[in-house]
Amino acid sequence: MSTPAAEPSLYAAREPVFPRRVKGKFRTLKWWIMGITLGIYYITPWLRWDRGPNLPDQAVLVDLANRRFFFFMIEIWPHEFYFVAGLLIMAGLGLFLFTSAAGRVWCGYACPQTVWTDLFILVERWIEGDRNARIRLHRQPWNWEKLIKNGIKWWVWLFIGLATGGAWVFYFTDAPTLLRDLVTFQAHPVAYITILILTFTTFFFGGFAREQICIYACPWPRIQAAMMDEDTLTIAYREWRGEPRGKLGTTTGDCIDCMACVNVCPMGIDIRNGQQLACITCGLCIDACNDVMDRIGKPRDLIGYLALTDETRERAGQPPKSVWSHVFRVRTVLYTVLWAGVGIGMIVALFLRSPIDINVTPVRNPTFVTLSDGSIRNAYDIRLRNKSGDDAQFTIAVTSDAFVTLSLEGQPGLTVTVPANETLSQRVYLTAAPGSPAATTDRTAVRLWVEELGTTNRVHHDTIFNGKESQ
Repeated sequence: MSTPAAEPSLYAAREPVFPRRVKGKFRTLKWWIMGITLGIYYITPWLRWDRGPNLPDQAVLVDLANRRFFFFMIEIWPHEFYFVAGLLIMAGLGLFLFTSAAGRVWCGYACPQTVWTDLFILVERWIEGDRNARIRLHRQPWNWEKLIKNGIKWWVWLFIGLATGGAWVFYFTDAPTLLRDLVTFQAHPVAYITILILTFTTFFFGGFAREQICIYACPWPRIQAAMMDEDTLTIAYREWRGEPRGKLGTTTGDCIDCMACVNVCPMGIDIRNGQQLACITCGLCIDACNDVMDRIGKPRDLIGYLALTDETRERAGQPPKSVWSHVFRVRTVLYTVLWAGVGIGMIVALFLRSPIDINVTPVRNPTFVTLSDGSIRNAYDIRLRNKSGDDAQFTIAVTSDAFVTLSLEGQPGLTVTVPANETLSQRVYLTAAPGSPAATTDRTAVRLWVEELGTTNRVHHDTIFNGKESQ
């Protein structure tokens, strides 16, 4: 009796990818983007911005303790979270726009996973050498050379991860103060835990997981198909030009099967097999192929940015459409209009908002009180928020056609002082004299005004005065 064959494993072990060094315009562009984005990330917490004596001077600060977000001259309070929501909507629309125009350019150039992986590969190349040297080191048994080179590489990766985690926590409190507390071991344990977690994730994602994060952990490769159409520019292999492939001088195709495009790919794929989920459209295969084409005297862009509509035209011997006709089409224009609309709306809302915030809540239990002289009194709870960096005095007043008077609980007059960047709750009473229109009418519209003394800042809130129904 024969032994049944073992079932094939559904798990494939990861094959490490060792991309080769390449030069070209896309590689240069990636270097610039990596330098700028990393520079912004690491330097921003240290930028200063003078907001006055009672406010932090860190230019960009997520102040969780006081529930505020500072961005240079802009200050966002918790009740203004719609600004954050607007930024997230703009980020999503921007991602849709760039993907519909040029494929996964975000993934290939500006995604944090791509940027830090590029940096880690650069460190790896400096220490271990280019592709062939790294492959040889990976395959050889553990010895002193392998131990020393890997040890140095891992320590540099850990330092980068530590700097990454440290930079992140600096966005949430004053950076110089936190750095001093971290060094003297006086910082809050949450800061140390956050840094350790981000250090480990940066070390693992950029050093070991790399393309696995893009393929298996990131949802965007599976979503991007809905953002792309036949006019989307993406990286493709012109197989009608390259095939049949073979060694130089033995084939009629331009592709000499040198594997340069595969060797430089950080995802370890062969673009000649067509569009693949793993492709992040970084353009390094274009640089590598163009370099080979230049050396063998063949036309460039055997691999290049190409739309499906251009593929049909080029196969028929016609010139491709202009780049701008691919970029500016109905879908991208719609995304641009939506993106700009949200941005303009946020800017308008930002400049029209008042430095005073008022919230009025009528007291419903009881709805009104009849005083001994027959007057009708309503109570309201007012929350006054002073958004400036100095203490401010506010005068509260009321306007109505029904002759309603105003008084403040616990205050001799109609003025209250609100500390800088604080919120004050104040009970307010509106009273209508006996027989007045407000006293004998069920509901009367009134307007409460709040004015900051010494300035032109003034806001109002409309509410209702509840009176006794006329008999």
